[in-house]
Amino acid sequence: MRLRPYGYAWITLGLFAFSLIGHWLFGWFAYVDEQNLHHGPILIADYVVETARDTFENWQSEFLQLLWQVGGLALFLYVGSPQSKEGDDRHEAKLDAILRRVDPQGADQLIQQIDRKFERT
Repeated sequence: MRLRPYGYAWITLGLFAFSLIGHWLFGWFAYVDEQNLHHGPILIADYVVETARDTFENWQSEFLQLLWQVGGLALFLYVGSPQSKEGDDRHEAKLDAILRRVDPQGADQLIQQIDRKFERT
């Protein structure tokens, strides 16, 4: 498995997991303190419901909004834009066609040399 092409995604996933675990861990401490303060029973089911509610409220107000901004921009603005990979593939196809017209016998060998030298990830 090659991590480098997806390094940003792995780091983001790690930070997300770290923050979610921290949220639930410190939520547990706060829940236990509150139950002890009011002399109530410490029940895992009540804690899970309360913390899940808090988590989803937070996601709804912030993460879903941010997800839509990032995802929507990526989907509707950058896919197919000149900066996207589709534009690179189009340019490469054009250059390959030009090389084949200029040097029909040697173009394929030259294209293979270039592809080996500049390996795609």
